[in-house]
Amino acid sequence: MSMFGNGLDAAVQKAFTRPAPKSAPAQMRYLVRQFKGTKAVAQMLRISQRTVERYVKDQIKKPRPDLAARLEAAVKKRWQPQIRAKARQKAATTGGIVIDTRARIGYTAPIGTTDEDRLRHLTVALPPQYAARLFDAQEQGAADQQLQQIAAEALKEVYFQDNGRRAGQLEEVRFTDIEHLEFDL
Repeated sequence: MSMFGNGLDAAVQKAFTRPAPKSAPAQMRYLVRQFKGTKAVAQMLRISQRTVERYVKDQIKKPRPDLAARLEAAVKKRWQPQIRAKARQKAATTGGIVIDTRARIGYTAPIGTTDEDRLRHLTVALPPQYAARLFDAQEQGAADQQLQQIAAEALKEVYFQDNGRRAGQLEEVRFTDIEHLEFDL
């Protein structure tokens, strides 16, 4: 997955009310309940149905590293879907989203301005319409580049133009060389 996609997922996961299962057998039992059977879980995780059954019965407790990563990702993806949806809805309608980034940011503007890209550390609260655009694009499977472009447009409006109060002739914001990126709801 992408840097932006992972960041948005991590922000939504902070809204969880209960921790996701930690042990492999507990994670496997959760997935079996979600998929209503061991066969579907086995196909999704690319392991045998018998292996899934062994995890469910606590006969196997420690998965190999690649299976552990797939198992954890599958559980996190499906954990508390209603709370995840409420958090996204709140951010997209009323709360907005906060972006904390350290990246090379500059802009295109008329001649005579200081538009040189430079390394900046910004923590900016983005309005709900940009949170909605980011979450909608992520749900539709947008690439990292598209999510980065939406974030750049948001930074242009909120940070550089101060919601239309300054820098009206600003054309485009360049948002590159991202060292750190984190979202919060």
